[in-house]
Amino acid sequence: MIFTIFKKELKDTLRDRRTLIMMLVIPLLLFPIILNVFVAISSSFQEEAATKTVKIGLVGPNDNYVKEQLENLPESLGKKEIIMYKDTTAMKEDLKKDTLQFALFIPNDFKKFKDELKPAPVTVYYNATDMGMQERAESYLETIEDIAQQERYLDLDLKEEELKPLNVEYSNVASTKEMIGKLAGGILPYIFIAFGFIGCMYPAIDLFTGEKERGTIETLLTTPVARWQILFGKMGVVVLSGLLAASCALLGLFLSIEVFKIVDDPKLLEVIHEILSFKFIILLYALLFPLTVFFAGLMIPIAVYAKSFKEAQSIITPLNILVVMPAMVGFFPGIELNAITASIPVVNVVLATKELIAGTLDYGLLALSFSVMLLLAIIAVIVSFKRFDKETNVVIS
Repeated sequence: MIFTIFKKELKDTLRDRRTLIMMLVIPLLLFPIILNVFVAISSSFQEEAATKTVKIGLVGPNDNYVKEQLENLPESLGKKEIIMYKDTTAMKEDLKKDTLQFALFIPNDFKKFKDELKPAPVTVYYNATDMGMQERAESYLETIEDIAQQERYLDLDLKEEELKPLNVEYSNVASTKEMIGKLAGGILPYIFIAFGFIGCMYPAIDLFTGEKERGTIETLLTTPVARWQILFGKMGVVVLSGLLAASCALLGLFLSIEVFKIVDDPKLLEVIHEILSFKFIILLYALLFPLTVFFAGLMIPIAVYAKSFKEAQSIITPLNILVVMPAMVGFFPGIELNAITASIPVVNVVLATKELIAGTLDYGLLALSFSVMLLLAIIAVIVSFKRFDKETNVVIS
């Protein structure tokens, strides 16, 4: 009987164009579009930054050492144009107007510092809103400093290795898979949770509030079927819709990688293929299933209580923010899956997925996360049944 109701409600849901778009089309297309636009814009900014002629303001003597070295820097470090100023006031104004990208103040006694083999003061002015310009200034000055340092070694008849007591080498023990999981692994569960919630929302509203508005819920309740069977049949469609939306998001990610070729590094592509394994997908759905049931259990009591589609939507939409906000924990570094975080709903799913991507998942903590979400899903189902079983909630007076 539950399966009969499930089939009936699923057919009704699949006839609703709005639900299909939110459940299948948007998750499937949105992921590739967002990723491709992001990659295209990022590449465009990188190319523009590499070819852009940087205008450098300079206050100091006309024959100063820094100016001479700046002019002699190779174009491989970026094109540049040096503009001399008499004082820093006009120079700072041009920085604010974005006429300059960054500026240098060289004291008049710079040569005296250099001759006395003392560190010469150089002040760098930049506008922090002009992205990448501080790094460009640093690269120029580091190159000039290296040149000046080599000259000083020659003047003092010194060898660089004689002044360098340590030769430090850094070796990264983390694999590429771990780095992807720890640094970027929060994005994947965030997308799944967001789309899973949206995928549940429209069917939940339509199958409960929508039926009340259409006046068909009374007909359904007069059939010789227990209310819990009706609820389970309808809830099955809501949960399936949420899982389908999350699955379409995963498929969209796969299309972005395999069809649109947003990743062109063979080694990175090999690691991504290793991450998106059959075992990963099974464990991911083991976490997503109770989470989706929990989402359905949150929405159904609201949809049962609401008297109109608009009212239900206005209540559930802000709930989306409250549910998805904890998923942003995955973007914060330093927050790990432990006994405490594994007991926090939504947060445990995000952190467990990050660990799963990195290949460092503790299966004991995975079991705890799954148990917590399963318990909450059961509670949500019980609450949904209590609300659905109440006569005043399912019939509009």
